[in-house]
Amino acid sequence: MIEQLCALPPIATALDALIERFGTDQVAEVTGRSRRLLIGPDGSQKLQSRGPRANVAETRAFMDGDKRILVFSEAGGTGRSYHADLGARNQARRIHFLLEPGWRADAAIQGLGRTNRTNQASAPLFRPVTTDVRGERRFISTIARRLDSLGALTRGQRQTGGQNLFDPADNLESVYAKEALHRWFGLLFAGKLDAVALDRFTELTGLRIEAPDGSMVEDLPSIQRWLNRILALPIRLQNAIFDEFMGLVEARADAARQAGTLDLGLETIAVESFEVLTDTVLRTDPMSGATTHLLELEIARKLRALSLDRLEQFHGLGEQAQQTLRNARSGRVGLLLPARSLLDDEGTRIARFELIRPLKRGYMTADQLDESSWEPMAMESFREAWKLEVSEAEATRKRERLHLATGLLLPIWDKLPTDFVRVSRIAASDGASLLGREVPAYAIPDLMMALAIDGAPSLGVEETAAAVLSSGRAMPIAGPEPLHLKRSLVNASQRLELVGFSAARLDWYKVQGCFTEIIRYQTRLFVPTSTATFILGRIVQSR
Repeated sequence: MIEQLCALPPIATALDALIERFGTDQVAEVTGRSRRLLIGPDGSQKLQSRGPRANVAETRAFMDGDKRILVFSEAGGTGRSYHADLGARNQARRIHFLLEPGWRADAAIQGLGRTNRTNQASAPLFRPVTTDVRGERRFISTIARRLDSLGALTRGQRQTGGQNLFDPADNLESVYAKEALHRWFGLLFAGKLDAVALDRFTELTGLRIEAPDGSMVEDLPSIQRWLNRILALPIRLQNAIFDEFMGLVEARADAARQAGTLDLGLETIAVESFEVLTDTVLRTDPMSGATTHLLELEIARKLRALSLDRLEQFHGLGEQAQQTLRNARSGRVGLLLPARSLLDDEGTRIARFELIRPLKRGYMTADQLDESSWEPMAMESFREAWKLEVSEAEATRKRERLHLATGLLLPIWDKLPTDFVRVSRIAASDGASLLGREVPAYAIPDLMMALAIDGAPSLGVEETAAAVLSSGRAMPIAGPEPLHLKRSLVNASQRLELVGFSAARLDWYKVQGCFTEIIRYQTRLFVPTSTATFILGRIVQSR
């Protein structure tokens, strides 16, 4: 064993490993090193001295495209720009791997800003790098928290520092992580965790959560202290504990995301173009004269689908754990992959899968998958169907409408819907942009009523039907009598139902295209979803 250990090559640092792998003709090094050790193909070593102007020459070689890889340190990240400048020869998109970020958030922001600046051909893609040791998430978590805190302190916006670089589940010191840790301690005390028992955990970490009387202590260890102790455990035990803990964190983040209360900070929506259809003044400040507006926008997006080649490159096809599926209702296809299981508050594991589709991806539990219309399909048919969906998406420009509250928002913030909090920047390809908070269509009537404003922007029947189907909120319909359109689940399918109709007009509604169904001895009136726009338009016109 000693003989084998002595024969192993020394473990190089990240910088030296990159230079050894790709060579000095491909890697531009902009650091504070005055000397470096180069290893040749035959294993020979050469000590190279680097002059004061070596960094200038290396930067020029990268910006001119002579070298495709750039490695820079904190010493090499001051006073220089490495972005895809429109005046540089190398305008390829920068893919910025964040290695050894350190503990200073301001230094991390400065380093990230070297490749993301104005007058650039494209924005960079940031990739924080960790190994498969789960404890390393401790360091990414600290950077995520400090970036957010620094953004709040310097610019008054919590999201300014992080720029959505990290997922809410990455911040292990967030409110979701703290709630999950409290529940993790409860499950550990009750003996419902598979990774470790209470006695073993206490022995390894020195953290005691059991009081002398046999109950759980009220003053539980902080999450920072818990994370530091976890880092001292064997790697296999670390990973097992983190898997269960992250199952609790992601369950809470997913619940908040589905409820619309997850604070994602500022989100940038890149569009081809947008057009302001209506502009309603919601409020004018009596002191400053600043105004608050509700804009109705029509945005045009170019759909960017995931090609089959990229799918195979990232996930492969034909592996045993994967399933190729087709939706029996829509005919769309998707690739099903196993994902991290969630953990409920009782310690029960909830199996979860990731469903990758050409235009989007999401997660489904095992129960949701069983209740859905996804069915297995053959691999060859899957490939052809995936290519067809990608070609259809690339030839389509999607148009949609949204409402954006912009201007002076603080005085009316409490009037905006609390179950849908999303601050967005609409950025068009020509450089035009709008910043504001999105307002769902179903919340507009309540917002106008709360602000006592007449002449609210009227929603079309198509937009109303889409809002009801997507949100599940009932909305009024201006028909011959007071009506409301709502979403109802009947026979495992979502329907549009009209409520508030009178029995005397029942035949008239059926003539317009509606249909009835007697459920539990009660006649209910439905609008076919396929022709809802036409039928609802006739009902509204009859008023």
